[in-house]
Amino acid sequence: MVVDGEKIKFPGGGTHFHYGADKYIVGLAQMLKFPGDKLNNGGHIRNVLDVGCGVASFGAYLLHHDIIAMSLAPNDVHENQIQFALERGIPSTLGVLGTKRLPYPSRSFELAHCSRCRIDWLQRDGILLLELDRLLGPGGYFAYSSPEAYEQDPENRKIWNAMYSLLKRMCWKVVAKRGQTVIWSKPLSNSCYLKRDPGTLPPLCNSSDDPDASWNVSMKACITPYSARMHKERWSGLLPWPQRLTAAPPRLEEIGVSSEEFHEDTKIWHFRVIEYWKQMKSVIQKNSIRNVMDMNSNLGGFATALKDKDLWVMNVASVKMSARLKIIYDRGLIGTVHDWCEAFSTYPRTYDLLHAWAVFSEIKERGCSSEDLLIEMDRILRPDGFVIIRDKHSVINYIQKFITALRWDGWLSEVEPRTDALSGGEELVLIARKKLWTDGFMTM
Repeated sequence: MVVDGEKIKFPGGGTHFHYGADKYIVGLAQMLKFPGDKLNNGGHIRNVLDVGCGVASFGAYLLHHDIIAMSLAPNDVHENQIQFALERGIPSTLGVLGTKRLPYPSRSFELAHCSRCRIDWLQRDGILLLELDRLLGPGGYFAYSSPEAYEQDPENRKIWNAMYSLLKRMCWKVVAKRGQTVIWSKPLSNSCYLKRDPGTLPPLCNSSDDPDASWNVSMKACITPYSARMHKERWSGLLPWPQRLTAAPPRLEEIGVSSEEFHEDTKIWHFRVIEYWKQMKSVIQKNSIRNVMDMNSNLGGFATALKDKDLWVMNVASVKMSARLKIIYDRGLIGTVHDWCEAFSTYPRTYDLLHAWAVFSEIKERGCSSEDLLIEMDRILRPDGFVIIRDKHSVINYIQKFITALRWDGWLSEVEPRTDALSGGEELVLIARKKLWTDGFMTM
């Protein structure tokens, strides 16, 4: 892409940004004619999906613009670049663009981005572009920078023409094209779909298909139409960031939660987090916590309570509560669906703090191993990192047996918290700090 006469290069594939990153971001905003050449568009662009992200430098620069990116790299192509990104403190994750849906609900992102991401978007009847269509909100954008967007040789022209034809049949429109980059926009309503000729491919998805179902669900080569209940206006009727973080989103009614319950949840977690930090005050160092995981995110109250701290939260929704992940994204946060009876797809030692509220009780009810989960948490947690486990007395007492063996006894705190509307009976809060293993610990 060329910005202000300067060519921005992407060496080695993926999105590798250097000194020209801010110019590139400004260039995207200029192409979209956003006010002040700011890509966040007054807070309306908040959640971005960066596909084939390399070391996630694009996502790193977006943070300075009040935009948070889910930087996604396939683990079969990008080796350990996501590990490097997480060690830099950048929101990122491993993902496979294969046969299964990505673990995010529909309409999660305002912008998708692919810069030399080495993905064959035309494979299997364009099923990967149709997955992007599912994930983008009404009027959402797809910024695509790749040789086929600008090269004139026959092979690249063939790919471009096929891609253009497919996206036109999907009712996407080119809203800007400059140099190496083209930006498409998704339609705001079903109007275009209804005007297509009979038999046009790809077809519309069946009305029985749940576009928010994403755990172990196969991708479908069809377009997800808007339902009558969907908010079809651009940005899905959400307030701009940061107001959307604490405002009750329209999709609350889809999960049976009232705005009053939503606001009460926010207040409770605000108090809970204050209490957590009071307990850790004597041992927590400034800027020592950057990558945080909430292992049972519910409505995102825990992450919201941390909004004034220089960190980011990977909100994890259980499969049973996966419908609530859409609220996480509507608030301008990011997250994923996961079954804690299985390993989490990340590299070792990549998170500074793990928060587990009622997670052990939930997996115990399903007959899964608490010991296996403790070992998985230990794998994910970096040395000197913290775990906050809030659960039943019996669960905390059981976990205490393994603290020394795990070397989580660098610092310990156990308190009985105040009962609130979210309490599942009597609870205990255990906060533990993982030691840095030394040669002495490694000796058999």
